[in-house]
Formats: sequence, C-alpha cells, structure tokens
Amino acid sequence: MGRTAGALLIGIAIVGAGIALAVVKVNPYFYFAGYVILQYVVIATAWNILGGYAGYVNFGTPAFFAMGAYTAVLLIKSVKAPLPVLLLAGGLVAGLLGLGIGYLTLRLRGTFFSIATLALAVMLQTVVMNWEYVGGSRGTSVIRPPGPPFGSYVTFLFTVMVGLAVASVLIARFIERSRIGRGLAALRDSEEAAECMGVPTLRLKLFATTVSGFLLGVAGAPFPYYVTFVEPNSAFALDYAVNALAMPMIGGTTSWLGPVIGAVLLGTAQQIAIVTISSEMNLFIVGVVLVLFVVLAPEGILGLVRRMRGH
Repeated sequence: MGRTAGALLIGIAIVGAGIALAVVKVNPYFYFAGYVILQYVVIATAWNILGGYAGYVNFGTPAFFAMGAYTAVLLIKSVKAPLPVLLLAGGLVAGLLGLGIGYLTLRLRGTFFSIATLALAVMLQTVVMNWEYVGGSRGTSVIRPPGPPFGSYVTFLFTVMVGLAVASVLIARFIERSRIGRGLAALRDSEEAAECMGVPTLRLKLFATTVSGFLLGVAGAPFPYYVTFVEPNSAFALDYAVNALAMPMIGGTTSWLGPVIGAVLLGTAQQIAIVTISSEMNLFIVGVVLVLFVVLAPEGILGLVRRMRGH
C-alpha cells in the first residue's frame, strides 16, 4: 500500500508539473513534440500489457488507435461531444474491439496471432476508407472548440496527454505487481504449463487484449483535435505499429518502466530528427536502434542494467 501511495503521489506531481509547464508558456513546438512523446508512452505501455506481459505480439496497434480517433470523429460530427466523452468512448470502442479479437483468436498463438492483428488493421482501414460520413479516403476536417484552457488547444491537449500517460503507466504498474501480472508472466513463459498449473489463461488473454485496446483507443481519441484533419493513412499509419513494438523492446518488456524509457528516448530522438533532418528519417531511426538493441541488448535497457549490476 505504501508503494502504491508513493506511485500515486509521483503521478500527481508529474501531472502538476505538466500543468505548470503549460501555464509558463514555453516555445509552442515543445507542446507539439511533448504531446507526441507522451502519446507514445501511452501506446508503448498499452502494447506492452499484451505483447510484453502476456507475450502476444500485436501488429494491429494502428487499428485500435484509429478506432479511438474515428470514434471521436463520429461523436464530434454527430453530437459535438466534449473531450472527456471522446476519451471514454474511444477507449470503450477500442476495448470492445480488443475483447472481440481476443475471443476470435483464442486458439491462435505466436506468429498466427500477430498476423491476425495485422489483418484486422488492414480490414478496418478498408472499412473506414469507404465510410463517407467520417470522410472516407479523402479525410475530414475537425474544428477545435473555442476558448481552450492555457490559450492554445495544443497546449491543453499536452496537459491531457500528461494525465493519460501517467494513468496508463499506473495501470500497467498495478497489473504487473498483482496476481494478474504473475498470471500473465506464466502465460508468457509457457501457456501449456500455465494451464496445467490452473492459471486461467483464457480470462487473462481476454483481459490483456481488452485493457491494451482500451488504452490504445484512449491515446487515439484526442488525435482529431491535435491534427484537425483526419484521414485513414494518418490514423492507420505504420509508425504506430513499428514504434509500439520498438519502444518496449528498447526499454525492456518485462517491466512497466521499460516502455516509458523506450518511448521517451526514441520519441525524443524522432522529434529532434524532424527538426534537424527530416520526418522521413523516423522509421529509419527506429529500425537502426531496434536492430542494435536486438543484437547488443535483447532484454532492453533494463535488462542491460541488470546484467551490469550482476557483474
């Protein structure tokens, strides 16, 4: 209980620091870049609940992210729903999608599960491209609400993403240190052995796919207000699938801290590359860094630190 209270206090302090940074009004680009980095913290953490804790590699990250984004677009166009409603609705739709994909792929493991999630992303992108109400393949513009806090809607979204990042990390930390986390670890090590020991592998898999999907949907829900123009290629971008996989692997997949480290380091490197070189270098940077870590530190930064301490 003491550690949980400490983690909550640290989370509240981080949220407070984010609000203070918004009030100070630094260079506007820092809010743009900070939003993206914090968004990747949520995405990497969400991916790790299923891919790291449970060992089910998900290539369909863009599908869940885009479901959150397009749920928000639908609600903005139909009822002009406020941001809290968009976050909740986007998370619920993506969570239900995760529950459905978990139920439909119960018998699939390893590569077969990964291919199924990739097929899901392709299928949903095709559906959205032919759905004219949300813009179809041409995309659609979104008008931000007037009178945003802190004088800028991007600054406001930055503070919202600070809160979402803290909440997602706290959820991942709680799962890791609970009986659910121990069950997911057993599932990751050997599903057959876990079933023989009485671990409810079915319920754990459904739990992981649902929570992971929910957090990915929440990450995608503010996206329409951030970019103001949503089209399928941006919402279903390959970057989300690659970064969601790479960031936890770089930081370490067995701990809640690994995705945070990977997202901050890799996300910062990408934002610096956008300013100094080109946005086209992002995936190249991810590929090079990921190959280096797979070869030199397959357990990520946290695993490398543990090995150094062991010696």
